[in-house]
Amino acid sequence: MTPGDFQLAEPLRGRRIVVAMSGGVDSSVVAALAARSGAETIGITLQLYDHGEAVGRAGSCCAGRDIRDARAVCDKLGIAHYVFDHASSFQTQVIDDFADEYLAGRTPIPCVKCNMGPKFTDLFALARDLGADCLATGHYVRRVMGAQGPELHRAADPARDQSYFLFATTATQLDFLRFPLGGLPKPEVRALAAELGLGVAGKPDSQDICFVPDGDYATLVKKLRPQAEAGGDIVDESGAKLGKHRGLIHFTVGQRRGLEIGGAAEPYYVLRLEPETKRVVVGPRRALAVGAARLEGINWLAGDHQGPMTAKVRSLAKPIPARREGDRVVFESPEYGVAPGQAAVLYAGNRVLGGGWIAETERAAALTAA
Repeated sequence: MTPGDFQLAEPLRGRRIVVAMSGGVDSSVVAALAARSGAETIGITLQLYDHGEAVGRAGSCCAGRDIRDARAVCDKLGIAHYVFDHASSFQTQVIDDFADEYLAGRTPIPCVKCNMGPKFTDLFALARDLGADCLATGHYVRRVMGAQGPELHRAADPARDQSYFLFATTATQLDFLRFPLGGLPKPEVRALAAELGLGVAGKPDSQDICFVPDGDYATLVKKLRPQAEAGGDIVDESGAKLGKHRGLIHFTVGQRRGLEIGGAAEPYYVLRLEPETKRVVVGPRRALAVGAARLEGINWLAGDHQGPMTAKVRSLAKPIPARREGDRVVFESPEYGVAPGQAAVLYAGNRVLGGGWIAETERAAALTAA
C-alpha cells in the first residue's frame, strides 16, 4: 500500500470512504487524502469520555477540544462530519477494564482494548451502516495484499509503528480497514497537514492513556475502585517480609523504582503481584527471566504459518526469536519484564502473525531444569 492509497477499485469518485477522526493531525491528514482522491468522504468522531480537565488538555483525544478540531478540519475540507456518543461503551470496555486489571495485579493496555471495542467494532458498524467501501484510520501500520488476502504489517517508520497495539484486529476487520499513513514518516505527515492548510498541523500527539488526566492513573483507579488503596507487604520469594506498600496499583512486573527497600546486596525488582494476599513479591533481576508465557484471547491472522517468528512482549520491546506452541509462546532466550495483562505479539519479518494476552509466565530456570 503506497502512501495515500486507499486500495479501492477505480474510479474513486464512485466510492465512499469513512474516516475515523480523533481530532489529531494523523486522522485529519487521512481525511484530506480521502477527500483529495475524489471519493465521497465522511468523518466520524466517537465521543469517548469527559474527564474534566482531560477534555481541554493538549494530548488528549476523542473529547471536547478534539471534537471541535475534527469538525473544523471537515468544514475546511467540505466533507460531512458526525459525532457519536459512545462514552458508555468506552467506560465499560476500556476504563472499567483498566481499573479492574490493576486490581487483579495485571498491567493493562487500554489502547488495545479501545481498538478492539469502540474504534474497530463500533466504528466498523457505523461505517457499514453508512454504506462505506472502507473505514480509514490514522494508525501507523500497513495493510499489504498477500497471496491469501490482506495482511497486517509494521509501518515503514519504525519509530511510529503501532502494529503491537493492533494485534487483535480480525481478518474481517482488516478486509474493511485502510491505513494510508503506514508508509509515511511522521514529519512528512505534518508537512502534508501544513501544505493542506489544516489547523492541526502543529498539534501535539495524543498520549498513550488519553483518558487519564496528567498521567496520574493511580488516582483514577482509586476513584473508580476505592479498594485499590489497600496496602500490604513486600516480600521476597521465600515469603520473608521486607517492607510495606500502599497499593498494588503502584507496581508492575519488572519495576525497580519505588520499592523503598534498603540494605540489599543487589537491587530488588517486582517479580509478581498477588492480589489475593495484597503482596508484592520481589527478587533479583535474574529471577525475572521468563522462558515462556501462556496466552489468552489469541487472535491469529497467519493461517498455518510454520516459519520463523519473533515476539514482542511490550510495545517498546525489541522483538526476540520465539515459537508458538498452542496457547504458549516460547522464547529462544530468556525475556525480562514479561507482565501478565500485557500482550505478546508475533511477527514474521514485518508481518503481524497475531498475538494474545499474557495470562501467566514460566520462569526460564524452570524450563531449563525440566
